[in-house]
Amino acid sequence: MLLVIDVGNSNIVLGVYEDTLLVRSWRLSTDKSRTSDEYAVLLHSLFDQAGLCFSEVKASIISSVVPPLTGVMEAISHDFFNLAPYVVGHGIKTGMPIHYDNPREVGADRIVNAVAGYEKHKCPLVIVDFGTATTFDYVNGKGEYCGGAIAPGLAISVEALFQRASKLPRIDIIKPPNIIAKNTVNSMQAGIFFGYVGLVDGIVEHIRAESHEEFRVLATGGLAALIAPESKTIDEVDENLTLEGLRILYERNR
Repeated sequence: MLLVIDVGNSNIVLGVYEDTLLVRSWRLSTDKSRTSDEYAVLLHSLFDQAGLCFSEVKASIISSVVPPLTGVMEAISHDFFNLAPYVVGHGIKTGMPIHYDNPREVGADRIVNAVAGYEKHKCPLVIVDFGTATTFDYVNGKGEYCGGAIAPGLAISVEALFQRASKLPRIDIIKPPNIIAKNTVNSMQAGIFFGYVGLVDGIVEHIRAESHEEFRVLATGGLAALIAPESKTIDEVDENLTLEGLRILYERNR
C-alpha cells in the first residue's frame, strides 16, 4: 500500500492507496507543536480503526506547505514505516512544465492539484482549492502549469472580522437563509458566503478573459462543497484531488 500525506496550514490530509484505489483517507488539524511520535500514535489509532496495519505500507509520498512539519512527516515514514519517502519539491518529476517566474515558489499542493486535474481530464483547467488560502491555478490545453491567484481563505476572513471588529462575534461558515439578513450573525454569514461566491466567480472569469481559452473548473479543499452549489463557474467538486495527485506523482517517480 501507498501512504500519501498532504500537510496544509490548517489540515493534514492522509490517504492509503491499494494500487489506484483510495482505501481510506483522514483529515487532521495541523499542529506544529506535535512531535513525530505524537502524530505516529494518532496515525496508528486511525489505522487500527480502519483495520489497516503499518506493515502493509510499502511506500510513502509527502507534500507540505508547512516546513516545520515536513521533517516530522519524513521522520514518521523513516521511524515507523521504515521507508524513505518521496517529498514533492525541487527535483521531483512532475511531468508538467511550470511556467512561473521562480518554480520553487509554487506551493507543493498547487502543483499536485494541477497534475491530478490534468491527468484526469486532459483539458484546460482552473483548479480552486479552498484551504487556509484559496488558490486559483490555471493549466492550459498543453498540460502546462501557467500560474494563478491566491486569496485569503474563508476561515481567515471570518477570523479577521471577529478579531478586528469589537462588536462582531465569531461565526460558523454556512450559507444563510437570505442575503438581506435580519440579525448580525446572518448578516456576517451573508457577507462572507455570498461575497466569497462572487470572489470565486469573478477571479475565474478574469482568468477566462486573460487566457482566451475555455476551461473546466474543479474545486477541492474543505469548504469546496459549501461554495460550489452557488457558484456559476465551478463545474465539479473533487475532494480527493490532492491525494490523487500525490499517487500520480509517486507513480511517475518510483
